[in-house]
Amino acid sequence: MASLNRVQLIGNLGKDPELRYTKTQTPFARFSLATTEEYTNSSGERQKNTQWHNLVVWGKQAEIADRYLRKGKQVYVEGRIEYRDYEDQSGQKRYITDIKVDRFLMLGSRSEGGDQRSESAPESYDRSGGGYDVPESDSFNDDDIPF
Repeated sequence: MASLNRVQLIGNLGKDPELRYTKTQTPFARFSLATTEEYTNSSGERQKNTQWHNLVVWGKQAEIADRYLRKGKQVYVEGRIEYRDYEDQSGQKRYITDIKVDRFLMLGSRSEGGDQRSESAPESYDRSGGGYDVPESDSFNDDDIPF
């Protein structure tokens, strides 16, 4: 039986990526993405419903995200949902849902979305829709995450 765990999102960054390194010096970045649905309710009033997503990106792609993505910037991401849990300091079990990003694409103009650095996107960045792909060799396990 086949299965599929695939996520595609377009939204705005809620904060700048936070670049960190595992114990084995593998880079990863975490940031949030807001997606907003607009609709008209039964009373005819316009409503907005914003969902926040926790994103994690690994390897060279994490360094690129740290360098070029800023709060407010619109991005397209592809990835998969991952669930994890941990015990907090008081001993309560906490659950987290992350989107493990396989690929992202910066949308909008350079002037849109937050404090953009003056550098241009790297040459390997394909503005026609290519984005960044995580090589198959970039596989990580939960032991690499330092939290």
